Amino acid sequence: MNKVFNLKAASTIVLLFCFLVSFSQKKSIEKPNIILIIADDAGWNDVGYNGSEIQTPNIDKLAKNGVILNRFYASPTCSPSRASLLTGRPSSRMGIVAPISDKSKTKLPDSIPTLPKLLNQNNYQTALFGKWHLGLQPSSGPKAYGFDYSYGFLHGQIDQYTHKYKNGDESWYRNGEFIVEKGHATDLITEEAIQWISEKRDSKKNFFIQLAYSAPHFPLQEEQKWKEPYMNAIKNSSRRDYAAAMSHMDNSIGVLLAKLKQEKLDKNTLIIFMSDNGAMENWDSKKEYNGVHPSNDRLGDNTPLRDWKTSNYEGAIRVPCVFYWKGQLINYKNESYISVIDMLPSLLFLAGDENLPSSIEGKNVWSAISENKAIPNQEIYVRGHLQESLIQKPWKIVRTRHLTIPADYELYDIEKDPSEKNNLISQNEALAEKMKIALENQFKKDAKEVNLNGIK
Repeated sequence: MNKVFNLKAASTIVLLFCFLVSFSQKKSIEKPNIILIIADDAGWNDVGYNGSEIQTPNIDKLAKNGVILNRFYASPTCSPSRASLLTGRPSSRMGIVAPISDKSKTKLPDSIPTLPKLLNQNNYQTALFGKWHLGLQPSSGPKAYGFDYSYGFLHGQIDQYTHKYKNGDESWYRNGEFIVEKGHATDLITEEAIQWISEKRDSKKNFFIQLAYSAPHFPLQEEQKWKEPYMNAIKNSSRRDYAAAMSHMDNSIGVLLAKLKQEKLDKNTLIIFMSDNGAMENWDSKKEYNGVHPSNDRLGDNTPLRDWKTSNYEGAIRVPCVFYWKGQLINYKNESYISVIDMLPSLLFLAGDENLPSSIEGKNVWSAISENKAIPNQEIYVRGHLQESLIQKPWKIVRTRHLTIPADYELYDIEKDPSEKNNLISQNEALAEKMKIALENQFKKDAKEVNLNGIK
């Protein structure tokens, strides 16, 4: 009897010891450096791992060895996605529902806690390289919102070589001062980030980098070497130029990954790749850049998802996203519904801070990403130009607003119908009414200035 008891006691002690060791190991994981890479207007089918004809071997490598977020939702356009990313709340709460184009007024509110400010409080050094688009003056640039270092362009789009906005405005800057440099934006952004990692950062601190490329956004200005792989594979010249821009960016990501390995930073750096919204179908250049760039009859590819950038259909808001952390994340395809507003609380958790400001509406979904745990009661609200949508798995309701007639509603089962071909609202009236109420409750929380627009 005593032998049996001692054996059981010994087994219990061993199990307890293993648990404590495991717990200790989990707790002892170092806070990671974080690099968030954002493509500009890359569609669902513009990355190799989703079946694209475009070659993206470095992005695919992250996907092959990391966690693919198969249902990651952003906003229909760039400024709203970036605002939600940095604040952890729907951008419509701050009155940002479309790309920022007003230099004098529109900007990200400076009274709201932001991801870089909160990371600063947790001893992170923060830097932004590339696109900002949350304030078009240096005074409303990244520094005002917590970035210690910033470089790139303030506007939504630029000529890749002159680095000027479509109307000729200056946009290229470093740390709040406009500068003039030669070179392609993709190369310059990558080189500056690498130099900062190698020479300028405080090596005693963890770092957060937001690496926001201009690619594959128009105007498409790529050297022949980036087009060459597609000369036979892609017949349409516009699509070929777009593919070249994606390949150029992907190559730059590979250069960055090599630098991290050289600096022995690869083992404790979380790398995230995402697009800010879905792809555009085409571009008429006649009224931009004095017409010096050719128009594009074909740009990105969101298939099999529906529609293009600016809408609230899946092709505009469901975007490629990958989390890669060497030795910490195993490879699998995550099917949880995750929103861009969940990025802030999840990254702040990894930085060691679980005390979120009351303004943050996103959830810490790190356990869903790292351990494939379910996210209870997940509701994703997205507001765009003239539409808004609400997702409650597996259902999605879309409202299209009009100035003089009542709004239209559509209801889709996006699990069974990811292409949103079958509007099921007439077959599910009770569910539709419930979701209409939930959508309207979200809508009422938005900034007053964007709700006073005469919509029925």
